[in-house]
Amino acid sequence: MLQKTNWKELYEKDFYLWVMENLRLLKERRYEEVDWENLLEEIEDMGRSELRSVISYISIILEHLYKLENFKVSQEMENSWIKSTINARLELSRLYRKNPSLVKKSEEELQEAWEDAVKSLIGWFKYPENKTLAKQFFGGIPTEKDFPDKCPYTFEQVLEYEPWIE
Repeated sequence: MLQKTNWKELYEKDFYLWVMENLRLLKERRYEEVDWENLLEEIEDMGRSELRSVISYISIILEHLYKLENFKVSQEMENSWIKSTINARLELSRLYRKNPSLVKKSEEELQEAWEDAVKSLIGWFKYPENKTLAKQFFGGIPTEKDFPDKCPYTFEQVLEYEPWIE
């Protein structure tokens, strides 16, 4: 049996054992011995992690929708963005199926996802193979000022819009 004074050390040095020990204590209903401080933090982190995944997939979709509408220069690039959008939507669908409450929460985070997408767009134009495109579309490497401040897509468009079909 572990003493409370050992929880912090165990949590930092052997996370798996820390989890197993706390799980055992919970199953045995020995609640007073559980490392509640770290356990509550881990539970909170689990929820944030799911939301971060959703925002990341939305950001990918936004980035590629924007590229499809504004920077098409080759069928190969377009096909890559379409595939990425479809794959991200499949992952979003899986996450929403397992966590329905994330739908509304992720809709509220659309602007944050757009801001992440803009950073990815800027980074994409910095790749050596895309510097010519940066010059073509922006006269050089773009900055955040070169993209809309407000997300140009609705949440519904994130989930359903297919500019490659229209």
